[in-house]
Amino acid sequence: MARVVVVGSANVDLVWNGPRLPRPGETVTDGTFTQALGGKGANQAAAAAALGANVVFIGCVGDDEHGRMCRADLEGRGVDCAHLDIVAAATGVALITVDSSGENAIAVAPGANRSLRADATAGLIRRDDVVLCSCEVPLETVAAAVDTAIAAGAEVVVNPAPARAIFPGAIHTPNQLECEALGGVEALVAAAPAVILTLGREGIELHRAGAPVVRRPGFSVHAVDTTGAGDAFNGALAWALAAGCDLEEAARLASAAGALATRAVGARTALPTVDELYALARS
Repeated sequence: MARVVVVGSANVDLVWNGPRLPRPGETVTDGTFTQALGGKGANQAAAAAALGANVVFIGCVGDDEHGRMCRADLEGRGVDCAHLDIVAAATGVALITVDSSGENAIAVAPGANRSLRADATAGLIRRDDVVLCSCEVPLETVAAAVDTAIAAGAEVVVNPAPARAIFPGAIHTPNQLECEALGGVEALVAAAPAVILTLGREGIELHRAGAPVVRRPGFSVHAVDTTGAGDAFNGALAWALAAGCDLEEAARLASAAGALATRAVGARTALPTVDELYALARS
């Protein structure tokens, strides 16, 4: 199987679960607190590895306890962390609030993730790789990774989260809000070979220039926490592409992975195995 090369962030998630999300200026009590590992890049790497992908992670952490936790967790999942650099900044932290229906709001302090250099992927990407990027790291680093992947003949996917830019030549995987922030599907399709619009419980839409829109309904699961569902989707998408699936089948399997990831609190707690994924996808 081809490698999945993930370029992105590594964070520690500080998670509050309560009856409902606070409104601006409001305090909501009766919540519970947990600490978990996150960051879009690290979550995506973990999701791909859980399905059996050969994953290389490129990112930055601080020389602190949080950074050591991030590295130990990824290595324990079989992710190659030889290019997870230690820098002179605190490891990134995400503050996450989750309500009783599983909806969430997230605020991030990027910390060490801002230190990921534009040349971080130089000489590392091979022709058969699937490169997966997200936007919690400097945009010039994402752009350089996309350009390097395209020059090498590798397939490249950008999860434009947060929605900060469009990267020509890469498959894009925005949710509805990110798609709107980037100018809509038409703007994305003008630059990308394909756009997979994720619609939460409603499923996905695959858009390609000059082709009919492909719509796939969502998969029904009991959602406990939607944190990390998009990361599970993207990690599974990269895994499926690396395994040789065409884009439509890869997107369908990724949709099932995103649904399964909502079964428990935490971005990596309920990452599906291959058997779980196919069981849901075939249901």
